[in-house]
Amino acid sequence: MTLRALLVDDHRLVRAGLRRLLEGHPDVEVIGEAGEGHEALRRLEADDVDLLVTDIGLPGLNGLDVAKQALVARPGLAVIVLSVHAEPAYVHRALELGVRGYVLKDGAPEELALAVDAVRAGGKYLSPSVAGALVDTLVGGGGLGTTPLDQLTDRQREILQLIAEGASTKEIAAKLFISVKTVESHRAQLTKKLGAKNVAELTRLAVRYGLIDP
Repeated sequence: MTLRALLVDDHRLVRAGLRRLLEGHPDVEVIGEAGEGHEALRRLEADDVDLLVTDIGLPGLNGLDVAKQALVARPGLAVIVLSVHAEPAYVHRALELGVRGYVLKDGAPEELALAVDAVRAGGKYLSPSVAGALVDTLVGGGGLGTTPLDQLTDRQREILQLIAEGASTKEIAAKLFISVKTVESHRAQLTKKLGAKNVAELTRLAVRYGLIDP
């Protein structure tokens, strides 16, 4: 069976290279692209997609949150994420969400084909260095770890990302179709939960814990 793939990355040149790799696989047909998280969800809703290949560091809505919402709507969707983060906490969260492939962006190009083969066969694929770090953590008795962002709701994570990307309260309200008062309420909850005093500290936390790329 040929997998109908949606490719998501906010850099056109990167998408072009990834498209070439995916189209070189005999069992993949790339039927669309998106450069932003919300756009990806709209494409997934409109198109018959079997495979989502997405970067984590997307504007608007990051790749893990895209995967989470997509898998709630379509549990059978196969998801491969591309990431610069090799820390076990990130990998663990992705697997908990139902992501079936975790490929590091600095890995060998062949890894993407291996990930496709694995998820097509019903399995999972982790980049070797990611898998090794995960095993070392578990064997060593260490916890996989959590981040302060784990205590946030999906909406709060979304608003935090938009704040970190420089959007104003009015812009966030318009983008998410909610009131300015609701955005202000979420902002107050974010500062309280994360112990942040201002937008700069919220932004540093968003960058530190991989919600947005530096």
